[in-house]
Amino acid sequence: MDMKATKKKLGLKEKYAHMTRGLGWDTTYQPMDKVFPQAAFEGIKIHDWDKWEDPFRLTMDAYWKYQAEKERKLYAVLDAFAQNNGHLGITDARYLNAVKLFLTGISPLEYVAHRGFAAAGRNFPGVGPRVACLMQSIDEVRHAQTQIHALSNYNKFYEGFHAGATHQIERVWYLSVPKSFFDDAFSAGPFEWMIAIGFSFEYVLTNLLFVPFMSGAAYNGDMATVTFGFSAQSDEARHMTLGLECIKFMLEQDPDNLPIVQKWIDKWAWRGIRVLTLVGMMMDYMLPKRVMSWKEAWEIYFEQNGGALFNDLAKYGIKVPECITQCTVDKEHISHQAWATFYQYAHASDFHTWLPNDEEMDWLSAKYPNTFDKYYRPRFTQWREMADKGERFYNNTLPMLCQVCQIPMVFTEPDDPTKICYRESEYQGEKYHTCSDGCKHIFDDEPEKYIQAWLPVHQIYQGNCFPEGTDPTVEGFDPMLKVLEWYHIENGKDNMDYEGSGDQANFAAWRGMATQNT
Repeated sequence: MDMKATKKKLGLKEKYAHMTRGLGWDTTYQPMDKVFPQAAFEGIKIHDWDKWEDPFRLTMDAYWKYQAEKERKLYAVLDAFAQNNGHLGITDARYLNAVKLFLTGISPLEYVAHRGFAAAGRNFPGVGPRVACLMQSIDEVRHAQTQIHALSNYNKFYEGFHAGATHQIERVWYLSVPKSFFDDAFSAGPFEWMIAIGFSFEYVLTNLLFVPFMSGAAYNGDMATVTFGFSAQSDEARHMTLGLECIKFMLEQDPDNLPIVQKWIDKWAWRGIRVLTLVGMMMDYMLPKRVMSWKEAWEIYFEQNGGALFNDLAKYGIKVPECITQCTVDKEHISHQAWATFYQYAHASDFHTWLPNDEEMDWLSAKYPNTFDKYYRPRFTQWREMADKGERFYNNTLPMLCQVCQIPMVFTEPDDPTKICYRESEYQGEKYHTCSDGCKHIFDDEPEKYIQAWLPVHQIYQGNCFPEGTDPTVEGFDPMLKVLEWYHIENGKDNMDYEGSGDQANFAAWRGMATQNT
């Protein structure tokens, strides 16, 4: 007997359309422009939201299936790492300070990205980008959770892992750099958010963060960090695609969008590059076994890969940001200048610092033949001689901060590495300082936004960074110790020099015990 023909199975494209575009509707009792008020105020003109293309065409049922499989594999590795005392397999306890930098400076941003993409999805009238933002929002909160979980094992054995992703991101001075980046993006509209995070954070920062950092983790025996990095990297591929798709979509919808998008690309390329200063410092100074220098990473992952991106966008009229010219000069200097800053302020940070030894300085000299021996080796050598005499150098004053990127004013003029770069702007009778032409340009374009910046140094001097009930008038009052208490940093345990630290002693003791037991 003949069987009745069943309906033809939907293809991937049709299924995707039903599971995304088919879920949208136009409002009736309220006009669309009131339901989506942020869709127009940035000046971006969108004529047809159905022109949005998601190259992955991922639906929620497929998404949960893929992510569940990744979770199963990830947690199996993390459990094995913890059960087998994987923390003893790292090269040296110095490496843990790079992990602390990641936990305090990057993991909290993943959670803010989750909130930001949820907000962007809510404010896009188009169903295509709305669904894509929903999935990325879930990705980002997953990344925050897996990173904190993976690194929590170190908290059982070492100092400084106790409050980074929750308490310290809101307070510690250098963490205002990545935090201000996301505050700036989150307080913008949904389209600028997509440029700031989908382009700058995901494309500019991700390749220069995850690839070198995870390579460094693998090279230094930290398989837990490598595993969560690989688990996240497949998501990052979608995230970068979403950011680029959004740029192309805006440019294809209306020619009036070009100058707005160009301005945002210029701004967020520079803002992202400034945040990468922390990554450059980690690569050149904080890894006991180094994979590549910051300069090499920049040339591979930005100059080559980024160059291909801008070549692709050139057909839409997008030009390479002017700040890239300065970056070509800065790649020789920023990691050394940043590490010198943290060494001077080791008493105010939440990880340990040290000076490079002769072998490490020779490596830096080989990687930076034009600059390291001329400008930076003499400084580190002098500080080491001072420390050997019991005169370890600390900078006991607080530095001026850039009003935009909030990094201390330590960077030098592009044409003179011996002169600190200062730029000054005046607004409503007040003077504001920035660290570069790039930051000054950003400030001058939106001064009303950046005069509101919460600058840690200003707040400390105003007495706003002490625990509740602090009395600065008592005899023997030490403001630095009170600031550290407010940070939840235990002086001498979570900070100061690596040599003689609890991390160094504990690592040596536990590794010795493990060797005896075997």
